Amino acid sequence: MGKRLWVAFLVCFSTALCQAQTYPSKPIRMVIDTSPGGITDILGRLAADWLTQQVGQQIVVENRVGASGSIAFDYVIKSPPDGYTLLTLADGNLLVRPHLAAKVSFDPLNDFVPVFNIAETPHLLVVPSSLPAGNLAEFVAYAKANPGKLSYGSPGTGSPPHISLDQFGRVTGVQMVHVPYKGAVQIMPDLIAGRLQAASLSLGSTRAGLQSGAIKALAAGATKRLAGLPEVPTSAEAGIPGWQMTAWFGIFAPKGTSADIVRLLNGKMQLMIDDAKTRARMVELGAEPLGGPAPAFAERVRADYKHWGQMVKDTGIKVQ
Repeated sequence: MGKRLWVAFLVCFSTALCQAQTYPSKPIRMVIDTSPGGITDILGRLAADWLTQQVGQQIVVENRVGASGSIAFDYVIKSPPDGYTLLTLADGNLLVRPHLAAKVSFDPLNDFVPVFNIAETPHLLVVPSSLPAGNLAEFVAYAKANPGKLSYGSPGTGSPPHISLDQFGRVTGVQMVHVPYKGAVQIMPDLIAGRLQAASLSLGSTRAGLQSGAIKALAAGATKRLAGLPEVPTSAEAGIPGWQMTAWFGIFAPKGTSADIVRLLNGKMQLMIDDAKTRARMVELGAEPLGGPAPAFAERVRADYKHWGQMVKDTGIKVQ
């Protein structure tokens, strides 16, 4: 290595080391790619509040909404990789959309550094309480007896809930009509009224309807029962092991953020997951707390990107 390159290396190394030792020395921006009030926003703000307590600096939340997350993504990509800009998102916009759209403005595997996997929300297969099916097997039998006559709602074409029930139909041989909505909130009135016969949504989106008895959950698309709804069987327990659907939520940083800063943030966030009060709050929201080291999260991101690519290919769904 030439003298000039060696000096440059030492400067870069010492700068990164000093940055990690003094970090954070000013407020941190937490960008969220969805509107206020949804589960991504709630979990992002929960994380921001916790980090504020842990690092002694204010975590300022900014909702940058639009273009299926691309506005938030572009902002974070262009931010300095110094740990002062973070991003909270759900896996759908990051890992599913690149397989659906002809072109996206970001590289999901190379433009961001995975920092922390906050939680996941397994989907529930929910139906109106008036539907004559008390369990998943009865629902499949009912749907097969009425091919093409049942409708299911989703928050939009290509959304995870859409892909979820498309997958369910292929696994079970059930034929249902997809009805896209602008969000989960708009789905619920039609589901409760029986104008829709099914939906694949999180516990957080369906809790009110389940508690009132207006809808019922037939199965959870998860590998284990939900802590917030332990009486509902998993899809495998209900006899359909080939159907699973879970969304996760995580914190990311711009590419180039130092490993020391990532480890520091990850460690502080793990304390949140280990806190009994915070875990209870997440379960109340319908989220299953996760946590774990950043490298394990990075591996999940890579694996899930590949998994979603195959799922989207199987469906043939495309969006603009």
